[in-house]
Amino acid sequence: MRTLAFDGRMGAAGDMLLGALLAAGADRDALSVVEDALDIEYAVSEVDRRGIAATRVDVLLTNAASDGDGSQDHAHDGHSHSHTHDEGHGHTEDDAHAHSHDEHTHAEGHGPSRTYAEVVELVEGMDLPAAVRADALAIFEILGEAEASVHGTDLDDTHFHEVGADDAIADIVGTCLLLDDLDVEQVVTTTPATGGGTVEMSHGTYPVPTPAVVEIAEQADWSLQGGPIDRELLTPTGAAILAHIAEGTESLPPLDINASGYGAGGWDLDDRPNVLRAMVGDSAGRLRRDEITVLETNVDDAPPEVLGDLQRSLPDIGARDVSIVPTTMKKSRPGHIIKVICRPEDAERVARRLAEATGTLGVRESGAGHRWVADREYETVVLSVDGEQFEVTVKIASDTDGTVFDVSAEYDDAAAVADATGLPVREVMHRAERMVRE
Repeated sequence: MRTLAFDGRMGAAGDMLLGALLAAGADRDALSVVEDALDIEYAVSEVDRRGIAATRVDVLLTNAASDGDGSQDHAHDGHSHSHTHDEGHGHTEDDAHAHSHDEHTHAEGHGPSRTYAEVVELVEGMDLPAAVRADALAIFEILGEAEASVHGTDLDDTHFHEVGADDAIADIVGTCLLLDDLDVEQVVTTTPATGGGTVEMSHGTYPVPTPAVVEIAEQADWSLQGGPIDRELLTPTGAAILAHIAEGTESLPPLDINASGYGAGGWDLDDRPNVLRAMVGDSAGRLRRDEITVLETNVDDAPPEVLGDLQRSLPDIGARDVSIVPTTMKKSRPGHIIKVICRPEDAERVARRLAEATGTLGVRESGAGHRWVADREYETVVLSVDGEQFEVTVKIASDTDGTVFDVSAEYDDAAAVADATGLPVREVMHRAERMVRE
């Protein structure tokens, strides 16, 4: 499987994503459609970041576009920025690629303050491949929902401020175009670093990560980690792009690497390269790593009805799996070991429910940190029995390459068909599974 892997240890911003994709082999010419639509230019140059040769992308206004009044103050998520490129990673005039502002003006914050609906209309009017348009609109929807949640507004009425300006639109649509050009089948990212410290916002001083980044991370497949410096490293634009395109991974997967490169942020930091690394290569199918913890408790006085209700109710508050194992306790009393798999963030809530429901005096947390799980999808098949048709849902387990290694009909559906037809449940399940396999 052709895979694109990002190394998120220095966060991500729109300009860094553009640079990393270009450095990893995407075609610069793919960006021309955005330049035509917005009267901007992608200025691509090679810079040095603490000994790492990286690709820097600046979004500049053309002469025609820069004639207008683009000097407004701007804020994204309420941040008040003094023209640091893409909200967080900064632009420095001492870069080796510095441009003459007599000829070009940085597009940062220029253009009208657009609502979500206006941004959608603008993107839909661009001459984009259908898949690219869909990706760009999905990213703007993620941003819009985050902004709406932070500010308590409706999505269609949400003003994007800086993220609705020309440079941010160029970052998002440009990234989608370059990703399409690379033609990868899978995108993964290691845990993105948010940075630390505080940022000035229109309502005061707030800690990093910013409110919009936190909202976006709630919906993303990856986790966040603070540090490694007190700067804003993961911008809302970068977070929204990664939330849409990338699966989280704790470490880089095995890759037969074909190409790699670095996208440069604006700041040249004292002790580490301010870059986003991208690697493109072929990966074998694999199971997905799922972060978990395992909770256990022993009980010797819980009636069967209580135990049965735990299996029914615990999944509603975060349990991934509930097992109840008969055991012999002290003084040869019969008892049960209750084992619950859940995500680490749900552990305290699940443990409390165990204590409340069983009266146990303690719940253990084991050392399991993750499990390897198959990708799951569900297909509904239609069985014909004596002229009548019945639907049965079938669960299909596969690795990330799509190699199927288990097909299993849902018992409840099969039992309902068996009750209606008189067929054995096992026969109904076999017929449904055979239809999927064939």
